[in-house]
Amino acid sequence: MKILITGHKGFVGSHFYSRLNTPDNEIYGVDLKENDMDCRRIFSSSNVTFDLVIHCAAIVGGRENIEGNPLSVATNFSIDSEFFQWCLKTKPKKVVYFSSSAVYPIAYQLEGNSWNLREDMADHHSPKKPDKTYGYSKLIGEYLSSFVDNVYVFRPFSGYGEDQDLVYPFPAYIDRAKRKADPFEVWGSGEQTRDFIHIDDIVEAVLTAIDLDIKGPINLGWGRSTSFLDLADMVCKEVGYKPNIVTRPDKPVGCKYRVSNNSKLLSFYTPKITLEEGIRRALNG
Repeated sequence: MKILITGHKGFVGSHFYSRLNTPDNEIYGVDLKENDMDCRRIFSSSNVTFDLVIHCAAIVGGRENIEGNPLSVATNFSIDSEFFQWCLKTKPKKVVYFSSSAVYPIAYQLEGNSWNLREDMADHHSPKKPDKTYGYSKLIGEYLSSFVDNVYVFRPFSGYGEDQDLVYPFPAYIDRAKRKADPFEVWGSGEQTRDFIHIDDIVEAVLTAIDLDIKGPINLGWGRSTSFLDLADMVCKEVGYKPNIVTRPDKPVGCKYRVSNNSKLLSFYTPKITLEEGIRRALNG
């Protein structure tokens, strides 16, 4: 099978590259981190048809970048537009588009007004305000995907893993716990919650959906609410120390409550790696 992965040096893309890089597959990757190769150069020059394209290339950079550098994140509009134009031209057999839980209206994720988010609660045909330019770009990306055949759309919630960049909360907390940082810094009040899912479960869920031809959008999450204070407590207990927790209300925190309704996911795949196991793996890695 001939496979292209955009953003194959990033966190999500690298795991797909490792999982699919077998003798049976002819796999290609394109990433700014490798030879400064912008995937848009491929879209403008290549006419190769692939059996599978996994589109992970995007500008994110953590919460601070999403809130503090919105025009940088807006580059995703250009990346996705050129990507889907290229798909129309080359007609890949199957396309994976990574959207985001950021597409959901922030009105559903406020204190006292929060739900586990179902796929039908975000709709590009009648959009309500999503989460910053990143959420808008992914919602528009989903809309563009509707004009291309055989696209599988996924909305990961808080994906994490041992090799994730420190700009994201999970690896930052693991790093503090390994160093036994005291005080232990938690952004915001720490009461904001997320739905953490291990990168291995993300990869296997996506490949299972493709095999079963289950198109999206599909939430990728456990449906489990974990606050950042809870996460700090979990990683510190696993290491065996009890630091002073210092909250940072001056730092960007995002939505108050973001948790998946994962009924659609559970109809074909059950996540295997609990957050507790994921913490142990990361601390021992």
